[in-house]
Amino acid sequence: MATTTIGVKKKTSLFAQLWESICKGGVLVWLSCLFMGLGLILKGQVIKGIIYLLVEVAFVLFIVLFAGYYLGLLGSLGTVAEIIVGYEEFFGDLIPIYAYKHNSFQILLFNVLIFGVIFFFVYLWMRSVVDCYKAKLRADAGEPPISFTSELKTYLNSNFHVTILALPTIGVLAFTVFPLITMILLAFTNFDRAHLPPANLFTWNGFSIFKEIFNFGATGAVSISATFTRILIWTIIWAICATFLNYIFGMILALLINKKGIRFKKMWRTIFVTTIAVPQFVTLLLMSKILADEGIVNQLLIQWGFEPIKFFTGSGLTAKITVIVINLWVGIPYTMLMTTGILMNIPASLYESAKIDGASPFIMFVKITMPYMLFVTTPYLITQFIGNLNNFNVIYLLSGGNPLTSSLYYAGETDLLITWLYKLSLNQQMYNLASAIGILMFVISASLSLITYNMSASVKREEEFQ
Repeated sequence: MATTTIGVKKKTSLFAQLWESICKGGVLVWLSCLFMGLGLILKGQVIKGIIYLLVEVAFVLFIVLFAGYYLGLLGSLGTVAEIIVGYEEFFGDLIPIYAYKHNSFQILLFNVLIFGVIFFFVYLWMRSVVDCYKAKLRADAGEPPISFTSELKTYLNSNFHVTILALPTIGVLAFTVFPLITMILLAFTNFDRAHLPPANLFTWNGFSIFKEIFNFGATGAVSISATFTRILIWTIIWAICATFLNYIFGMILALLINKKGIRFKKMWRTIFVTTIAVPQFVTLLLMSKILADEGIVNQLLIQWGFEPIKFFTGSGLTAKITVIVINLWVGIPYTMLMTTGILMNIPASLYESAKIDGASPFIMFVKITMPYMLFVTTPYLITQFIGNLNNFNVIYLLSGGNPLTSSLYYAGETDLLITWLYKLSLNQQMYNLASAIGILMFVISASLSLITYNMSASVKREEEFQ
């Protein structure tokens, strides 16, 4: 089946194909812009044309019968929360019976879904116009129309990837993209505990919550901007310590175990691998109990005549050091295993040449081991750093963000941005502020990832890796 007569190039964008189809298609294509599939029906691809036409009819009914109502409420997110639908007599008194009329969150969510349907329909409309133009070209060239059966067969052959990926794509859109867009939009509303649906309505609030976050000149005992700044600084310090200390100590541990003359190498590796076999949350919960104010460690200190140490409820510095040290204990074995394999691949000839030149072990580590390791593991370090910026488990399971302080806005001394966000949304029901913090966390994480990765030697000198 020849395809040379079809002027629309497959490799051009859909917009370019649409523009070419409208400019060169003539009256038939123009009519197909109004009545989807009309050109296909007239050119012999009846089933496909009818499907397009039914999609258009279903979309119009969807807009008229369902979407129009919620689109009309998008600007206000609802005007009436409750209405009286009747009265009930109770010991001689008439008690009003209420029903909920508008739900702001439902209106917002439905509008996100409606716009998703609209974008999908626009895509199908563009496809229908391009398909109509292709059918016209085939007819003008005297070629027979493509049967609907043969088009379906392509989804088991050349377009099989579309068949396989269709269901996962729908799942990602339904359970990831649409909820994510909804949560982002919440940052531009006043959705908090004073405006909880369905009893209350919330409205659009613009960038007011972002102004509060960046209002660094705010006065008062506690401010959102001051809390955000302090927690952001601690989050970055935590991510640096949790990433690079684990990396350095894990590498040193791997070097010690692999050093010539060390006996029972397999036994030492097995011991550290065994620590990984225990689920991390079990280890963290156990350590939080052991180091609690009434935990085993403090009980032993009291018996030995020492003052108990408030690891998580005393000073903020003590709590921060504690969570960093415990994270080292949990994370070093992972780094040790990863770096062991890489260290074994460093050419031994490099070390032999360095020894001949009189280089000390420290110089060999700085000039040979570290550059090689950083060259290979920079993407891993970036991933770990971003993961530690959002490391909810370690902080929440160990300290719960404690110790509490009155100088922070619903946050503790060891809270990260992610745990602060959790507390704001779950405990304080300040969903707009939590959504705004989530957006800022994404911007920070994405910016650091892209900038660091593009500046790394792994990207700039990728061809030098042997």
